[in-house]
Amino acid sequence: MPVTLDPDAAAVLNAFREAGRPPYETLSAAEARQMYLAGRVVSNPEPPVIASVEPVAITGPAGPIPARLYKPLKLRQADGLAPCLVFFHGGGWVIGDLDSHDVVCRTLADEGQLIVISVDYRLAPEHRFPAAVDDAIAATEWVSKNALSLGIDASRLLVGGDSAGGNLAAVVAINAREAGPKIAGQVLIYPATDFAMTHPSHSEPETSALLTHSVIRWFRDHYLNGAAGTDDWRASPARAENLSGLPPAFVLTAGADPLRDEGEEFAKRLGNAGVPVVYRTYLGQFHGFITMGKLLPKASDAMREIGSWLRAMG
Repeated sequence: MPVTLDPDAAAVLNAFREAGRPPYETLSAAEARQMYLAGRVVSNPEPPVIASVEPVAITGPAGPIPARLYKPLKLRQADGLAPCLVFFHGGGWVIGDLDSHDVVCRTLADEGQLIVISVDYRLAPEHRFPAAVDDAIAATEWVSKNALSLGIDASRLLVGGDSAGGNLAAVVAINAREAGPKIAGQVLIYPATDFAMTHPSHSEPETSALLTHSVIRWFRDHYLNGAAGTDDWRASPARAENLSGLPPAFVLTAGADPLRDEGEEFAKRLGNAGVPVVYRTYLGQFHGFITMGKLLPKASDAMREIGSWLRAMG
C-alpha cells in the first residue's frame, strides 16, 4: 500500500541515509552490534526517573541469562506484589542487548506502573535458533517461579518485546498456553511473525527504510539453520495453527515497515481466535521508531498507549 512518512520520520530517515552508515549486512555481527548500540545516543530520549534498576542472573538452559529488573517510582501493588512485564529486546536476534533497550524498559516501567525485567537472551550467529527461544521461555518460567521473592504477582505476569523480541514474546505466550506459566498479556511491537516473508510489505519499496529488505534476510540467515526453520512455529509464530486461548494482546505496527502486514495479520488471527486484541498502527513511521523518542514525537505517543494498556491489565 502507498506509504507516506510523517515529516519528522522522513527527516530522520534522510539523516540516517546521508550519514553514510554502512549497511548491517556488510558488517560482522560484532561490528553491527557496536554500531547499533552507538546509535542510541543520537535517538534515545532522556529516560524517566525510576526507583531502581538492578541486575538479575536468571537460570537458563546454557548457563546464567543476564537480565535487569526495573522498578518505577509509582508501582501498582496489591499485598506488596506488583505486575511484571518480561521484556525481550529487538535486533533481529543478532544485535541489541540490555543497554540498547534500557530507555525503553525504564519508560515501560514508568508508564505501566509495573516491574519490567529485560532479558539478554543469546544472540545469533553464535547461538542460532532455537537458543533465543529456549532462553526466553526459561527466563519467563524462572520469573514466575521466583515471583514472590522478586515482589511480583505471578498472576499478573506479562510478556512483550519489539521486532525480534515481539516474535519471542508471541512464542513464549503460545508455549505457555500448554506448558505454563500463566501469562496475563502480551505486548507485540512490530513483531516478526512469519519467516516466509511473502506478505506485500516485504516487497514494497517504501517499506525498505531503516529495516531494509536485505538486512531482514541477513538477520534470517544468521538466526535460522536453513529454510526448514521457516515452518517451525517457534520461529514463525504465525505458523501455529491454533491461536485460541492466548492472553490478551496489544499489537503495534508501523506503516513503512517490512513486518507491517504480518503483524496486522497476526493481530487479526488472534482476534478471530477469540483473543482480546488492541491493534494500533502508526502509518507514518518506520520500523524501530519507538526507541527514537528524542527525534520522533510519535514514539512517545506509542509508549504512552502501551503504558495505558498495561495499566488497564490490572
